[in-house]
Formats: sequence, structure tokens, C-alpha cells
Amino acid sequence: MDGMSTTGRTGGQLLADALVAQGVTQAFCVPGESYLDLLDGLYANSDKIALTTCRFEAGAVNMAEAYGKLTGRPGVALVTRGPGACHAAIGVHVAMQDSTPLVLIVGQIPFAETDRESFQEVDYRRMFGSVAKWVTQIDDAARIPELMAHAFDVATSGRPGPVVIAISEEMQKVRVQVPDIGPAEVAPAHPSPAALEKMLALLDAAERPLVVLGGSRWSAETRRIVREFCVARDLPVAVGFRRQSLYDCTLPNYAGDLGVGADAGLVAKAKQADLILALGTRIGEPVSQGYTLFDMAGQGGQKIVHVYPDQAEIGRVYRPALGITAEINAFAEALAKLPAPTGPARWSAWTKEVHAARLKQAEAPDYAGPLNLARELQALEKVLPPDTIFTCDAGNFATWPNRFMHLTAEQEFLGPTNGAMGYAVPAAIGAKVSFPQRTVIGLVGDGGFLMTGQEIATAFQAGVAPIVLVFNNGMYGTIRMYQERAYPGRVSGTKLTNPDFAKFIESFGGHGETVEKDGELVPAFQRAVASGKPAVIEVRVNPEQVTHRATISDLRAQGNVKKH
Repeated sequence: MDGMSTTGRTGGQLLADALVAQGVTQAFCVPGESYLDLLDGLYANSDKIALTTCRFEAGAVNMAEAYGKLTGRPGVALVTRGPGACHAAIGVHVAMQDSTPLVLIVGQIPFAETDRESFQEVDYRRMFGSVAKWVTQIDDAARIPELMAHAFDVATSGRPGPVVIAISEEMQKVRVQVPDIGPAEVAPAHPSPAALEKMLALLDAAERPLVVLGGSRWSAETRRIVREFCVARDLPVAVGFRRQSLYDCTLPNYAGDLGVGADAGLVAKAKQADLILALGTRIGEPVSQGYTLFDMAGQGGQKIVHVYPDQAEIGRVYRPALGITAEINAFAEALAKLPAPTGPARWSAWTKEVHAARLKQAEAPDYAGPLNLARELQALEKVLPPDTIFTCDAGNFATWPNRFMHLTAEQEFLGPTNGAMGYAVPAAIGAKVSFPQRTVIGLVGDGGFLMTGQEIATAFQAGVAPIVLVFNNGMYGTIRMYQERAYPGRVSGTKLTNPDFAKFIESFGGHGETVEKDGELVPAFQRAVASGKPAVIEVRVNPEQVTHRATISDLRAQGNVKKH
């Protein structure tokens, strides 16, 4: 396909060619009759765009979202109208709250039937209006190049996020003569020299600084520059909720993660900090511990320097002493040009205190039962490749790897900051499709696995072999935790009946393992890797140990004390 061809093409062909023009090489879909012409256009471009066929629309969008997280380029998903779009909505919400670039294309009814409540009719502007950066519908085939190019611009500009494009059915059949439009060359927002000088002045005046990293589209070079900046100045560094990828967690200035289940020691230190250097993070509800952690008015002793690509987000909740509107990679370029510190940092003792709190938090307690999950995870991390990709679901189990494991500089950690269950399995498949040579490990609870675990079929069809660890405690653990606190002993709606997860994957022809005792996880993992097949390792954990800090008995006792 000539990038500037004006030969008459159908709308379906134009849509596929527009994806090629925007540099798309991978897409995920659940097919539907509402976009048959686009599918035919993708067939004609099969040498340029690999299409992965999925089993559930939420899975397809989560795979695309994982691709967007890992590459920084928009993940692309295609779903059909009505039920397909509704299923896909959760993935759009994940991409919105995670600031992940994503383009979702939704088949639509013939536009001549609009407002008749036609078969599977939905107004997607209204449906996705609050969970996407932009929603549009293409009814005129001649506008396909324009609107598709703008969709990719919106998905990657400012704060990245999801764009939804509805494509009406008969529009895809119309032939028009229009040229393709490629990506625009746009220089990202850079920080001004004056802003950098003020940032350094605020840092020089600080006694107890804390760096908090977050956001999306960090390049490997940006991570390196930020890491070297922080190490050279001996700054303690915390990562935002599910953003462990952004920093080498083995370094002696690592402070831990600020998010759901954050360590009380780190929370206390963050409250004591007199300067917060927030790089790329929105400073949202999980990071701020329910908007309680930092000085919201900006009038106390604690100052905030907020670096973010979207000016509308700076000062939205927290009034900073300095706001810097800059794309994170452009900010890092400027950071690399700053002069090196001339002497030892006066806050080094503070940094050691903060890191010591992290080390104490990571010590594995003597949990009751035959399997100490903390020690097993720490044994596992010692045998993992340095470029391992983790995908993590939502649930209480997720606080265990956060607390006890340490990612290295080249490892990736993908998880939904909106707390969506059912993310890890499709995200692991999307990650493995994107980077087939890297080890990909999905971490998921028994509840989350049975939401989208059937998507493992896609791994077999795509010829990729992720390894999924299913932490089985026979319950919706997070909800049970809150239930025991609020209504001790009154268990309602949180018990689960599960299959044999190892046999589940074996029924597909994959590799299954069951881990019940100390010393079994690493050998099971190594056998899974050696099999070369998609694998599920069921880790049977003690249901009494409902969190990494408390048992059900502990929670019931706390709840009874509160009631009396």
C-alpha cells in the first residue's frame, strides 16, 4: 500500500491502511459482523499488522493495554458493537486510570438506523465519555485518515490514555479517494531552565526529601537518567501504585511502594518529608493514601515539586510549590544536563532511615502453615531472568510480591491501578505476544483467574507460553478482609469453589503444577519454563493468612473491639 495512494478504497481498507500509516504492527480482537470490512482490510495488511484473536473483549483490550504499557505506543484492540463494547469497557477504564495509550475500535450499527434502538445500538460517545480521553464515530469514509490520525495523537499526547472510535457498518463499504495521513512530528514539552533552577533550589533547601515516581511511557533511558540523578544525590525513592518498573528496587536508596497496602513505615516517613519530588505521577488516591499523606493546601512545611505532562493535573488536588509541565522523557533529557552534586548529601542519614524501613518491611515473617509465601517468592526472584515481565491482578495476594520482592532495572511490572480483577492473565499473554523471547509471569488470585483465565486459550493459538501463578485461598480475599473488619465472623458472598487449576491448563495441552509446601515453587517454576508450554502453577496458600500482615482471627478480633 502506497502511503499517499489516492486509488479508491473501501472504508474498511482505509481503516486498516490508517493503522499501518500510524505505525501499528500488532492488534488484538474479538471479531464481529459489524466490522467485517475492516477485518478484510487487515487481511490485506497481514504482512504489516499481526492480529491476535482473543476469546473475550475485556481480555483483548487488556492485552492491548499491556502492549501500550510495555512499548509506549498505543495498544490497538478491535471489538464488535453492543455487548462487545460493553465487555471492552473495563479495559478502557484500566487504560484511563493507568494513563496508557490505547485505541479501541468498535463496530457500529448502520448510521441510517441511529436512534431507533436498533440491534445492539449504543451511543458510544455517552457510554465511554467519562472513561476515555476522546470518543468519536466515523460515518463518513472520507474522514477516516483525519480522525484516525487524530485518535493516535490524542492517545499519546499530554497525559496518555484511551481513545474509542466507533465505525458505522455501511461506511466501511463506501469507496472514496483520499490520501493516508501519517503521524505528526511533535516536539514534547520540555521544562524551562528557570523551572529546573527553582527545583534544584528547593532540593538544596530540603532536609528530608522524598522522590515519588509514577506515570507511563518512561523509556529505558529515562529510567536510567532518573536513577542516576537520585543515586548521585542519595535521594530516597518511592514508586507509585503498581509502578515498580520505574526504579531498581535493589538499590540502597529504594524506599518502597506507595499504594494499596503500603508499608506503615514508609507512610510515616512520607508524612515527615519536607520536600516531595513527584515525577510523572498524578499523586492520586492510592499514592496519597486516600488524600491524607501530603500537605494539600501547600501552606505547611512540606513542599511539592510536581512534574507532569498535563498542566491541568498539576494543582488539581495538591497545590505544589513548583509545577513543571513536561513530558517525562523530555524532562529526563533536561535532568541529564544538570551539573553533578559537588559534595555529599546532607540528608544521607534520612535516606538510610527510609531504606532501613523498607528492608525491615521486606523481612519474611514466620507465617503459620506448610508454605511461607514470602520466602517462596524471595527464592523465586533469585532465579528469574533480569528482563522478566510480571503482570499482576488485583487482590490481597498482590501485596505479597509488592512487599517481599524487588524488581531490578530491566524487569517490568504491569498492574491495573484501578484495581481491576481479571487483568493479569490477558496482560501476560499480551506481554508475551509483544516480547516472545522474555519470560512473562502472571500473578493472579483464584478469583481473578476465573474471571478471564479462559483467555489462556489465546496463548496456545498465538503460540506463546506465559507462566501464570494462581494464588488459591478459596475466597475473594480482599472483600473477606474488609468483611471480617466490619462484620466479624459473618461470611457472606466471599467463599469460592475452585477447580484443580493444574488440570485446567493440562486440558488445553499446557503444563500444570501445584505448590503446597516450602521449597516447591522454584522447582515447579523451572519445570514450567523447561516445558516450553503455557503453564499454570497453582499456589495453595493458607486461607487463614488473609493478608500479609493479618490473619482472619486478627481481623475478627479487631472488628469485635470496634463494635464494642
